[in-house]
Amino acid sequence: MLPYRTILFVPAHKTGWIATAAEAGADAVCLDLEDSVPPQLKTAAREGLAAAITEMAQKYPRLGLFVRTNSWATRLTGVDLEKAVVPGLTGLFVPKIDSARDVYRYDDLLDHFEAQAGVSGLEYIVPIETIHGIQNCEEIAAASDRVGAMIGPTAEHADIAKAVGFEWSPEGTESLFHRTKIMLATKAAGKHPLTALWERIRDLDGLRTFTENNRKMGFRGQVVLHPTHVSVVNAAYTPDAAQIDFYRGLLSTYQEAEARGDGAVMYGDIHVDKAHADKATDWLAAVDRLAALNGGI
Repeated sequence: MLPYRTILFVPAHKTGWIATAAEAGADAVCLDLEDSVPPQLKTAAREGLAAAITEMAQKYPRLGLFVRTNSWATRLTGVDLEKAVVPGLTGLFVPKIDSARDVYRYDDLLDHFEAQAGVSGLEYIVPIETIHGIQNCEEIAAASDRVGAMIGPTAEHADIAKAVGFEWSPEGTESLFHRTKIMLATKAAGKHPLTALWERIRDLDGLRTFTENNRKMGFRGQVVLHPTHVSVVNAAYTPDAAQIDFYRGLLSTYQEAEARGDGAVMYGDIHVDKAHADKATDWLAAVDRLAALNGGI
């Protein structure tokens, strides 16, 4: 999966908002058929998906396009997928996953609908929202090649808060354990670690601190609720020019030393060896991948 920094939610019955999300610089958009669509509007929302996805894929080719289906318990997942799986779709945001078995069920249906629509390579973003999901996050992350990212959530009023019963704080200490567990499971499986989300729309300073702390933990992107959050979050997950120059210089210095037959060298005040060079190589490759996203760098 691409290293999305921002996944901005748009209610699926308000597809006109997608362009606003794209123009705000979101790396990806998730058209939501679940919680943000009233029951009486879900059928109409499904019917509008194909046209919206086709139009946005053509207009914003670097924008990731995901659809959040309704959960298995609603018995609407199949009809959601039937309408959502069309050319231009990047993948699915799959809710209420408790175990690897739930992922296998998505795989079985998606094999059918991909073949029917003539598409391939769709990926999952998996939000871990339940107690069983937290307990089984390692097996979920490794359940399918389609799992591209998992989310370690910390929202004040979302499903995870109800499931765990934590009392939210801006610092996020009450969700630190389960978010760390999910993040490590995601990285161990070679997937993209995301977190979510900051509900206080006008508190951009709080959002900035929240996001920077998530980055320091090891997360590399997050779900956002409002276009005004996009630039703040993108900036927090994007290295600045000074950092890029530092790692390029470090790698160049080590490579010159290696060519001379030296396994270690000083780079400014830092002792540098192969481990440092390997980190710099991976880090710079990740920066190059950010440049391909809709939000750019």
